[in-house]
Amino acid sequence: MGQDRAESDKKFYSKVLLFGEYSVIQHSMGLCIPYTLFDGKLSFRRDNTAVIDPELKAFSLFIKQLIDNNQLSFQFDITSFEFDISQGLFFDSTIPQGYGVGSSGALVAAIFDRYEQENHSSLDISKLKKIFSQLESHFHGASSGVDPLISYLNSPILIKNKNDLGPVTIPNFPKGPGGIFLLNTKRSRKTEPLVNLFLEKTTNTKFNETCEAVLKPITNDCIKNFLEGDTNLLLENFKQLSQFQYEHLSPMIPKLYRSLWTEGIKSDDYFLKLCGAGGGGFLMGITRDFQKVKHVLSAHEIRLLLSF
Repeated sequence: MGQDRAESDKKFYSKVLLFGEYSVIQHSMGLCIPYTLFDGKLSFRRDNTAVIDPELKAFSLFIKQLIDNNQLSFQFDITSFEFDISQGLFFDSTIPQGYGVGSSGALVAAIFDRYEQENHSSLDISKLKKIFSQLESHFHGASSGVDPLISYLNSPILIKNKNDLGPVTIPNFPKGPGGIFLLNTKRSRKTEPLVNLFLEKTTNTKFNETCEAVLKPITNDCIKNFLEGDTNLLLENFKQLSQFQYEHLSPMIPKLYRSLWTEGIKSDDYFLKLCGAGGGGFLMGITRDFQKVKHVLSAHEIRLLLSF
């Protein structure tokens, strides 16, 4: 039974936060897109061994506790979920964990899609976001709910503010020599300690005011430039964002990549920024000449996200 069920399951993709890391905490805009290079789906082990997945088992206990305490805001088929786990259910995923590309978000979206017992096609996005925030809190201690939302809807999402978000159309950039790319630091990290560090820094009035006066407007400008397809202004504002993060968020930049970061700014060949919480995972970059950057950064694994 499980095998037949697994074969028809759809994939849930990873995500990339193009802009908004940390600044969304200050209520800036944020822009996320699905990243189809990585995906995951619920499946059953092909050797028919009923190996219990500890991650899913822990998640089922978390959901059951919410149900028992009348804290879950939708109907969830916990009986089927627990049974399938006992039959060897697991999340068959290529999404790297601890890289900021939504591994837990895709898992939450897949489980919600299979085991929720209501028709949520009529639910608005803010309600779905609230549900996903509650479910993904199991993995991060706190969650905005945006990562599972992107995986579930398989759509770019523009966050205008905490309570105003929705699907957005990404412009068709003309194919040119420039591009936005990801750089793999080849080290995982945990999100929660880094977010806590940022929150601790915001208790400093001067830092908080700097984020409000500088980080928030730069982020909003980057998003507007991107959605308007204005790559010249985007490059200028991306550089400012790179400089701000190096100056004020250096603890989130892996030490081995700080010189690479400053070299890009000095040479004007490329600019780097955090991709998610930082600390490892991927860095995001922008350049006017991707082929040149491929040569300059040949010692590193870089992947073109989109060209312009």
